[in-house]
Amino acid sequence: MSFFEKIKSVNQQFILPMLNDGDFKMYIKREDQIHPIVSGNKFRKLKYNVQEAKGLKKNCLITFGGAYSNHLLATAYVGKNENLKTLAFVRGEELKNINYNSTLQKCNDFGMKLIFISREDYRKRNEIDYINYIKNKFKDSYIIPEGGTNEFGVLGCEEILSLEDSFFDVICCPVGSGGTIAGIINSSNDSHKVLGFSALKGSEINNVITKFTDKKNWKIFDDDIFGGYAKIDNRLVSFINNFFKNTGMILDPIYNSKMLFKIIKLIENNQWGFGKKILLINTGGLQSIKEMNNKLKKKGCEIIKY
Repeated sequence: MSFFEKIKSVNQQFILPMLNDGDFKMYIKREDQIHPIVSGNKFRKLKYNVQEAKGLKKNCLITFGGAYSNHLLATAYVGKNENLKTLAFVRGEELKNINYNSTLQKCNDFGMKLIFISREDYRKRNEIDYINYIKNKFKDSYIIPEGGTNEFGVLGCEEILSLEDSFFDVICCPVGSGGTIAGIINSSNDSHKVLGFSALKGSEINNVITKFTDKKNWKIFDDDIFGGYAKIDNRLVSFINNFFKNTGMILDPIYNSKMLFKIIKLIENNQWGFGKKILLINTGGLQSIKEMNNKLKKKGCEIIKY
């Protein structure tokens, strides 16, 4: 059985006390339950990239990411299971002189070679000359962009929605590198409004998305991210913990929790005009909770319960 056999995630309804009077029907698509390590959009984005690498007879996957990247961990695991070598260029040259965090340690355990580069060099990761330099240095390798966002990653994310999702007025998705929402936009129908909630402020992610879709039924929010990528405060921790208490579902602190927090804020402030049948795409990322809790403990803050 192929690791990437076609799968379908389930939609789980949830009810929040603050929305009881609004006649909202809210569901989460449990992409986070696809696989304990290669969950959510990472599974989707790697599926056709690995297929292409094998079709080209490449023996190593090369990619890019930060120190807490879900994408790096998923690539490392998939490489091990698909008998492909893996190599990652990690943002932050200074990290090579300190102990690995739990994410990088797992990448290492799965056989991924980690190369730590300066932030200046990391900014070159999408430049043609830099990519050609990597290709020449590492022969027989297949390069997957940061976050897995390319035509094959988008193609995989087009499989997230199913026919039953035509029930919804609104599809909501966290946004990082832009590939997941581009795939969702492509597979959405004419009655859907697709809303993206960026983890990066002023990311100009619209320019990426428009490379992969011609549709116009989407909008990006990038104005409420708790101070920046992977930033968190007691408001968000309390929100995550209360959501878990009310629903039994855990939200990661970087992408999915911030998306739902923003949605509820828009509804409460009467700024929501997109429809009341809402589907949230849970893109996974729970492995980030352990490291986030370590940071919160050092600050003497409330931690995420799971």
